[in-house]
Amino acid sequence: MVGLFQADSFAGVFVDRDAATAIAAGSLAIFAIVRVDLFDFDLPPERIALRPAEPRDAARLLIVRPHGSPPFEDRAILDLPDFFAPGDVLAVNDTRVIRAGLCGFRVRGKTSARIEATLVRREGAALWRAYVRPAKKLKQGEVIRFAAANSLESSAESLDAEVVSKGDEGDVLLKFVLSGEQLGTAIERIGQMPLPPYISSRRRPDRRDTQDYQTLFAQKPGAVAAPTASLHFTPRLAAALAARGVSIQRVTLHVGPGTFSPIKAKDTADHKMHAEWGEVSQAAAGAFNRARGSGGRIIASGTTSLRILEAAARPDGRFEAFAGETSIFITPGYKFKAADVLLTNFHLPRSTLFMLAAAFSGIETMRAAYSHAIAENYRFYSYGDACLLFPAATENGA
Repeated sequence: MVGLFQADSFAGVFVDRDAATAIAAGSLAIFAIVRVDLFDFDLPPERIALRPAEPRDAARLLIVRPHGSPPFEDRAILDLPDFFAPGDVLAVNDTRVIRAGLCGFRVRGKTSARIEATLVRREGAALWRAYVRPAKKLKQGEVIRFAAANSLESSAESLDAEVVSKGDEGDVLLKFVLSGEQLGTAIERIGQMPLPPYISSRRRPDRRDTQDYQTLFAQKPGAVAAPTASLHFTPRLAAALAARGVSIQRVTLHVGPGTFSPIKAKDTADHKMHAEWGEVSQAAAGAFNRARGSGGRIIASGTTSLRILEAAARPDGRFEAFAGETSIFITPGYKFKAADVLLTNFHLPRSTLFMLAAAFSGIETMRAAYSHAIAENYRFYSYGDACLLFPAATENGA
């Protein structure tokens, strides 16, 4: 049996001895079994932002330099160009959030029961996987009639879907009476913006969220959660970056609901990462390669941009065009190939996103950064403030 040990440079990260050899050789990308409780922290509820900063680029920015002195610097989003150099490339996610929150009622004879659904994954022209509440009383073959939240009792436009099957975690497969573009159009008319639970449990989505929960770069419909780091961008910030000589390249990752889910397992070996569809075009891959070749850096705007960049990067760091699903799970010990700097919001405890940030800048660095952010009254999560992370090379195995 291969023994286990705790490497001094990976606090709380356990790997076997064969993996340690691969780490030293730089040939292993994902190898560590990580204790999930290392990524837990207490956040005062008042630190959860329920609305974005106004204007968006007025949000605060925490600079995190693992090897800097001091390691943390309190700045503002509008200061971003100060930390970039001519020739750098910023990768942004151009996914567009669909109005995936649906309200309806179960159709069963003369009785009805209110149903709330969140679409999570399209599985066919007329098929969507969805989380529903309440799910236990729904039966296979039953029909749910969806309508706009404020018109369930009226004769306004409705959209029927049959329960094809039920999953084990409150999910169902729905077959709608419409398909293709017609279905997409109907969902946009009657649906609501799918705000994350830590917001929707404290207030309902409203008209402001229709704009607030889309990024400046939103173009390709398919996400059920926003790529939140890019929510901070405004035309004047984009113009300031261009004036600095920084180019913006678009990539796509249709963000799924798993982005908000805390890991319930005790360690990462028992966690199944959700799959998301993404794309890096040939033109974007070429732009990244040219930047790297001329000494420029790749800055990922958000963990979603970083994940699809990693999916498109070869072991030698060059990029290739990519289109398909990725379920890449990045934890401390991962050797990054694609991004040199990461812009990201503050994430949920025990989440895969906080793990990714810790993989990039180091566990202890990020725990200290979050403690600093809480003490300094930063705003957390989707509508909150951001941090600009520089890498902890020794902790990334580089």
